[in-house]
Amino acid sequence: MELKNRYDFVYIFDVQDGNPNGDPDAGNLPRVDAETGMGLVTDVCLKRKVRNYVQTAKNCSEGYDIFVKEKAVLNNLIDAAHDDEKVKSQKEGGDRTEAARMFMCKTYYDIRTFGAVMSTGKNAGQVRGPIQLTFARSVDSVTSLEHSITRMAVATEAEAAKQKGDNRTMGRKSTIPYGLYVCHGFISANLAKQTGFSEEDLNLFWEALKNMFDVDRSAARGLMSAQKLIVFKHESELGNAPANKLFDLVKVEKKTGCQVPRSFSDYTVTIDEDKCPANVTIKKLI
Repeated sequence: MELKNRYDFVYIFDVQDGNPNGDPDAGNLPRVDAETGMGLVTDVCLKRKVRNYVQTAKNCSEGYDIFVKEKAVLNNLIDAAHDDEKVKSQKEGGDRTEAARMFMCKTYYDIRTFGAVMSTGKNAGQVRGPIQLTFARSVDSVTSLEHSITRMAVATEAEAAKQKGDNRTMGRKSTIPYGLYVCHGFISANLAKQTGFSEEDLNLFWEALKNMFDVDRSAARGLMSAQKLIVFKHESELGNAPANKLFDLVKVEKKTGCQVPRSFSDYTVTIDEDKCPANVTIKKLI
């Protein structure tokens, strides 16, 4: 079934004693807003986790393969679209490019969800995905910590000889003690029609947001958990209210007396449902 409604959503997750999204340009330290100290998690990081969940849940079955996956050579996948018989039957030029674009949308879940630039190979055009995400930003400033760690082994005989049998190597690990992050998302029914993104695909996306941290555990990321998923469903395809006005209805605040939050229970999340327009429905999926 094709999408017939616009959606906007608020996704709230937290991290405890971990690094939710390291910055390779800063020694893999947690990303922060330099002016405010608020923690940041990029949209690309969140999309990666959605891709990983879908790849695990669907095992790259027909229609649910992943285009941007680990060690993929993207031009080979684009070129393979042009080997499809239906694509080859189209005239060279715009018709064949459009056929290849639709083939890629039908084959790869992440293309019809987030979009892709596919003009680097034999040209399958560009796709603007119906789902777009903002950076996630922490509610309060976060403290980035560095911890010394010790490995009781070395990698080579030469290193062992240098250390005269005391085979220890030192390293560093970066974490934040706690951070609660808020991400905003937008789903366009109009763009969904252009890529073939369906209600079934949307349900899989909600499922991924709820469960993706549980299939992507890492010692570096600590304890990451999805805490709230608040969805605003519009009656129309174009929407019935500005997204920013709907997002303003959701308030995330520290509880009175809490100076240094260390868990989700230190916050309250409230929704001013009385001010929500009548033609917009609020769904709490978490």
